[in-house]
Amino acid sequence: MDPSVMTVAIIVAALIIKTAVAELRKPGSARREWAFATNASALTAGLTAAVLLGAMGWQSMRYAAVAWAMLAGVLVAYIADRRPPRK
Repeated sequence: MDPSVMTVAIIVAALIIKTAVAELRKPGSARREWAFATNASALTAGLTAAVLLGAMGWQSMRYAAVAWAMLAGVLVAYIADRRPPRK
């Protein structure tokens, strides 16, 4: 296994732990934090980024490129979610 895949796993674990800690401190915050997963335009942007990055990196890095592309796709979807913050 490529060591960079482990880096992706650590980053994903850190994001999940961050969400869990925030949820413990303020119930309901995890739902707001991950609300981008229900936004069709954000998911489309994330999927597009993931497919393009995965396709470009496949020849050189194989499965590591797929792992990084998936992480990038999630982050793009998170950023692309343009809903106003709830109070």
